[in-house]
Amino acid sequence: MNNRLDIRLQNIKIPRVYQHLLFWGVAYFLIASMYSVQTSFSISLRNNLIFMPVQVAYYYAIAYWVIPRYLFVNRYFMFILLLLLLVVISTLATRAVGLTFVNPYVIRVMPSIGQEFIRYNQLPFFTKLFDISSLVNAFKGVNLIIGFVLAIKLFKMWYERKQASLEAELSALKAQVHPHFLFNTLNNLYALSLDQSPKSPQLILGLSDILRYMLYECNADEVPLEREIFMMQQYVKLEKLRYEDRIDISFTITGDLRNKLIAPLLILPFIENAFKHGTSEKTGQVWINISVNVTGNRFKLKVANNKPDHHTEEAEENTRGHIGLKNVMKRLDLLYPATSKLKIMNEADTFLIVLDMQLNMVKQSEKQLVNA
Repeated sequence: MNNRLDIRLQNIKIPRVYQHLLFWGVAYFLIASMYSVQTSFSISLRNNLIFMPVQVAYYYAIAYWVIPRYLFVNRYFMFILLLLLLVVISTLATRAVGLTFVNPYVIRVMPSIGQEFIRYNQLPFFTKLFDISSLVNAFKGVNLIIGFVLAIKLFKMWYERKQASLEAELSALKAQVHPHFLFNTLNNLYALSLDQSPKSPQLILGLSDILRYMLYECNADEVPLEREIFMMQQYVKLEKLRYEDRIDISFTITGDLRNKLIAPLLILPFIENAFKHGTSEKTGQVWINISVNVTGNRFKLKVANNKPDHHTEEAEENTRGHIGLKNVMKRLDLLYPATSKLKIMNEADTFLIVLDMQLNMVKQSEKQLVNA
């Protein structure tokens, strides 16, 4: 029951408008507390409430107008120009608000403020407005919180744009797997149909199961490792139908596959590559060895195949340029940049890949919720 409650609480999202109101409320009290040393907390609350609209307008103008419209579209000259303009305007506005609403109030409620301060406020308005030391203080005051918050906002916007770009790239890479796999499997089906093989219906049924997995289960960022390995076994069975006794396949699994997650269709290109560039180019007996080992959350995959007897330079180039391997190497760089190692050994008569990576585990709360 507690785990279900925890998951529900994690899914609760505070609307953005309330997040902003909460932030400005906290910032308001923090700034008021800092400046209350010079006067009193009640006076500081009142004065800061007057300054706050300038700070709010200054922040949103930069965060939601200048940065998105000019900085993120590489219009740097206009970005710098408008940023400087907003700095000047906000500094002058802060100074004007202080001279018009804050200083007279402080003199009225604090007679002991000092004769020097009172005489200063009797000077002409524009003389006080453009006083350098006062403008510097106004600049520091208006940027006290805004600079820090803008730095966080800028980093957040940059991170979100980067994540969106990565997700789009990953989606494109994953989308390549479907037609590529389908193309190769249809070639297999075509070869069987030419021989009017009775195994064609079985191949179509197996293909249907794999495509169903691709279409309906691979939309998530990660899928259960058990399910992924099972579908790879199904793929191997389809290839075995085609090559019959001409191929010697070994598919061994050691370790516990349960409660582990992996990016969908990450293993397929390695196995597919072994069949495409091993069996399809070789005459006579061929072999493919596939080994999966799971120790804790470490996953190790080995795929080896013997190479064609007449392995030409052109075939070598095709092997290196194979879209499936390029695809999976790019996905590994994006999804597991620091937790995966891929070795590709291209020997005279053997092609071997070794993938060693760290997998995410299914959370205990998620397991209990599924089993409830």
